[in-house]
Amino acid sequence: MKAWQWGVIPVLTNATVSVEGLGTSGVLTRTVADTAAALDVLARHDPAAWWSPPTPHRSFAAAMQTDMPTGLRIGVLTDSPIDGIHVHPACTEAVTVTLRTLEAAGHDIVDTRLPLPPTDELVAAFTTIWNVGGSGIVLADPDRVEPHNRALRDAARAMDSWSYAEGVRKTQQLSRRIVEGFLAGFDLLVTPTMACLPPLVGAWRAGADDNPLMPLLNSYPMGVFTSVFNVTGQPAISLPIHHDDATGLPVGIQIVAAPWREDLLLQVSRTLELAHPWADRRPPVG
Repeated sequence: MKAWQWGVIPVLTNATVSVEGLGTSGVLTRTVADTAAALDVLARHDPAAWWSPPTPHRSFAAAMQTDMPTGLRIGVLTDSPIDGIHVHPACTEAVTVTLRTLEAAGHDIVDTRLPLPPTDELVAAFTTIWNVGGSGIVLADPDRVEPHNRALRDAARAMDSWSYAEGVRKTQQLSRRIVEGFLAGFDLLVTPTMACLPPLVGAWRAGADDNPLMPLLNSYPMGVFTSVFNVTGQPAISLPIHHDDATGLPVGIQIVAAPWREDLLLQVSRTLELAHPWADRRPPVG
């Protein structure tokens, strides 16, 4: 689960804002209860951080067990936010399975579209900030940095401060536009977690010897749905609701909530976990 980026989890970032809020820290768990328990440990007020809110009055573990309200507006996004990326049918089917479950639980599926910016605007704004992710990290031997990371560092160093500030402002403007549309149309949004099936280990590196930026391009199908909400900072969670019949591989869905609504995410996630248990599911190994 990715919590609301501005302050819910200040502990793991050494009390600094990472890449202008595009990144945050969390845990990978097998159950929703474990996710809630981890958030209760991590979501502590940091009095020295201006963006850190007070520790929640109610624990996330308790919030998870509270009955979810009915009649929530559930939005859907299954088309890739970046043009030209094919969405695997199993990923779309995972969303369909989720929507059937939520509709049976008394929620309303709405066909309002999320207002997304043009692909070039979104990618340019995101990469302007993402390229500086390695700043502040002291390198013992810069010559041993992987070509991809070196290319990102070089691109960041080549950008002047004015252009960087424009990129930051642009992401804030895009974020506001997306979140305003979200609040007007949905309580929750369901998307595939990835546009592809889980790839082979190391597949993201393919072609890096010829083009050091290929790892970033190869990662687009894996991050095309989630990265939008790195820009907006909204809380989101990935759940392995489905599996691909041909391979047995898990297929996830992403649920996105409004800012500060981690409680609602945990409640709906628990509902889906009870309907589609996954903790003991294992793909075949051969």
